[in-house]
Amino acid sequence: MRIAILGAGYAGLTLARKLEGTVPDDVEILVVEQTGSHLVQHELHRVVRRPSLADEIVVDLEDVLDRATVRRAEVADVDPEESVVSLASGEEIGYDYAAVCLGAETAFYDLPGVEDRATPLKTIAHAERIRADFLDAVESASSDSPANVVVGGAGLSGVQVAGELAAFAREEDAESDVAITLLEQFDSVAPSFPENFQAAVRDQLEVRGVEVRTGTAVSSADDEAIELETGGELAYDQFVWTGGIRGPAALGGERPAVKNTLRLGDGTFVVGDAARVVDADGEPVPASAQAAVREARVVARNIASLVEYDREGDDIFEPRLEPFAFDSPGWLVSVGDGAVAQIGPKVLTGRAAKALKTTVGAGYLSSVGAIRNAADLVTEELGYGKESKTE
Repeated sequence: MRIAILGAGYAGLTLARKLEGTVPDDVEILVVEQTGSHLVQHELHRVVRRPSLADEIVVDLEDVLDRATVRRAEVADVDPEESVVSLASGEEIGYDYAAVCLGAETAFYDLPGVEDRATPLKTIAHAERIRADFLDAVESASSDSPANVVVGGAGLSGVQVAGELAAFAREEDAESDVAITLLEQFDSVAPSFPENFQAAVRDQLEVRGVEVRTGTAVSSADDEAIELETGGELAYDQFVWTGGIRGPAALGGERPAVKNTLRLGDGTFVVGDAARVVDADGEPVPASAQAAVREARVVARNIASLVEYDREGDDIFEPRLEPFAFDSPGWLVSVGDGAVAQIGPKVLTGRAAKALKTTVGAGYLSSVGAIRNAADLVTEELGYGKESKTE
């Protein structure tokens, strides 16, 4: 019997580790991951300013998986009806159960010129490019002719990269030489989150010198300027795009809608950002790391139950699957050297929020077995410069 886990992001790695401890040893667990490693995506923006942090947020799968087989390959297609995975190499892999954990890709919405000119933030290479482009912009700028850096999309990723670039400008003594603008088509930053969280995030951005323009959608871009749907244009020297997500190429760019069992077919589940999930309470689940981890835990229990039934059950009906209900303990986002945290109705900023953000990041790494990475991450975080003007 084979369980195929496609992708090793938050959902895939959590699922693989849970199944290692719950399904019999003679059940094959195959993890297909193109990079052979796990990326702690919520810390990726830090690499823009701290390139050395890449070593702490990239985890070799062989180091944290005990008996799962890791296959470095690109998934090209998944056929739930035939229970077959097609790889980019042309090889096909059959499975008894599979979990599509390929995450989401950046959506550019076919906006003319945007994909060709803007840098997304999904990989270490993207972070390195954003850093290099920012330093180039700073080098050619002056207080009389500041560099214009535009970040499109004010979800959590856009907030974090805008805040990081503002802190980077401070470190380079270039605050007066760089203008950072964060664009959002909706009426608030972090539009999917509670209003008090949104307000605190906007305050933290603005106090760090980021110009926040909500209700401002991008319509196109050329080599020099971004056209806005509201009319007019915005000149730029650097353009970063975090304006939305779409499904992985292996699912045709779609994020299939799945109900609270996250089941796409009899033996196939979709977990994490690759799917649009409606939970047991009928509520849409936000695309986030914490949702992916929690979904993976439920799917791990359900797959283990199905495996046990296949091997030993003689009942007519298969076991009832556990529904997923999303109950978030709160939200966290970095803004430069600071952070905003929401725990229940309470919103924290300053040192308390930053400490919580560091603790959560290190705790996650520890939970997946990357103890050294967790310790090094804490050291890196505590070594960040203090923003005396904003803390």
